[in-house]
Amino acid sequence: MIRQLIFALAPATVFVVQPSVAADGVRNVVLVHGAFADGSSWAKVIPLLQKAGLNAVAVQNPLTSFADDVAATKRAIALQDGPVILVGHSWGGVVITEAGIDEKVAGLVYVAAFAPDAGEVVGELGKGFPEPPGLGELRPDAEGYLTMTTKGVSENFAPDLPRAQQKLVAATQGTTNGTVFGAKVTNVAWKTRPSWYIVAGNDRMINPDRERKFAKDIKAKTTTIASSHVAMLSHPEAVAKVIIDAAKNAPAKR
Repeated sequence: MIRQLIFALAPATVFVVQPSVAADGVRNVVLVHGAFADGSSWAKVIPLLQKAGLNAVAVQNPLTSFADDVAATKRAIALQDGPVILVGHSWGGVVITEAGIDEKVAGLVYVAAFAPDAGEVVGELGKGFPEPPGLGELRPDAEGYLTMTTKGVSENFAPDLPRAQQKLVAATQGTTNGTVFGAKVTNVAWKTRPSWYIVAGNDRMINPDRERKFAKDIKAKTTTIASSHVAMLSHPEAVAKVIIDAAKNAPAKR
């Protein structure tokens, strides 16, 4: 299914000439997907990063627990041959906040993502902001795993994708253990790493104003894109540009 999604999405990607990363810059990128998704979320961004001379790897989060996702991300970081830019989308922002303390991580990129501080409960991070409509389209199974309805994907998760791509996103989503929304980070990588943040201006899964507050709180270099929650699929060139900027400007040596 992942292979099908990559080939289905590739023709829709407009390839632009990206500036190459300097020889002394960070050359590895580890991409962490969010809930209700899988590694194919990055299918449009990876070729653009490769074109810029970067080695890009997508983590396949099991979405079974916070600890499991952090462990999967740490394994991907360990396989890289040098400094890493760690990128997280949505729930993946929680994962990179914890896993990003790894000594190989030179910088963090949050894409429409949660960026919690220590002790904050993920499921309570939206307090004080209007509830995003997409949350009403989550359905639990008997074991407590959540799935986004096809209606939720098309109307809230990825409304700016063509219908055929929306169907693929819905079909390839990872079921997500509801316990992850009770997670709390104990290590906070954005306090010691430079950060970049992409605000999805039309997000219906995380309130865009909440995203702006995350970006301000972590003192990130911030870019706003008029996109849905899945900016990396609807605006891959803009997302790739931010990641390339991080790779060029994050310190390769700590």
